[in-house]
Amino acid sequence: MPVAIECNGLGYAVLMATPEDLIDLAYGFALTERLIDGASDIADAEVHEVAGGSIVRLTLDRRVSDRIADRVRHRTTDSSCGLCGIESIEQALRPLPELRDRWRGSDAAVFRALDALGERQPLNIATRAVHAATACSIEGDIRLVREDVGRHNAFDKLIGAMLRDRLDWGGGFALLSSRCSFELVEKAVLSGCPMLATISAPTHLALERARAAGLALRTLARSDALLRPAE
Repeated sequence: MPVAIECNGLGYAVLMATPEDLIDLAYGFALTERLIDGASDIADAEVHEVAGGSIVRLTLDRRVSDRIADRVRHRTTDSSCGLCGIESIEQALRPLPELRDRWRGSDAAVFRALDALGERQPLNIATRAVHAATACSIEGDIRLVREDVGRHNAFDKLIGAMLRDRLDWGGGFALLSSRCSFELVEKAVLSGCPMLATISAPTHLALERARAAGLALRTLARSDALLRPAE
């Protein structure tokens, strides 16, 4: 369904999203859009049901409110692309910070998380049509899961839930049931995630952005094999 995100009364984006955990979605989206630096930058968040969809209204703190005008979008986005309405290549490919926390875990942790992933996806068990984004400990224990029809939305929901619960990555990693796109790499870096694991292949731009930021990647992850393309 369409989910509109408003920031301080301005319409910012319309996402096609699975209509659950929408506050989490808005928090994560605001962080990965670089509108906020943390949960404390959001003073209030409310979901309003409207005909045909939902509106999530965010009230951002005054110290970050100037960022909205620079990034307000005037076109609808969807679950497969976060770039519609971006006015320049410079805006689409802004520099990423270098990660302070680097991946120190083993590939065995990825295999452990993969083994447990299926039973932690209730919506996908019912539909076989949605993605999952999971926060995993450095040992591979799944700490938190969010699901959505769109892989970007699922990751934003996960990041937003972690923000709201004051959870950090703790040296762990994100496991996503999708390919490794550059947008997912950017979300991982901006949330401080040391390593991103995906079950499908990376794009060339994803590899470039991950290397530049120091993000470890594990791709084409299966129960007994994976690739380490960013090393």
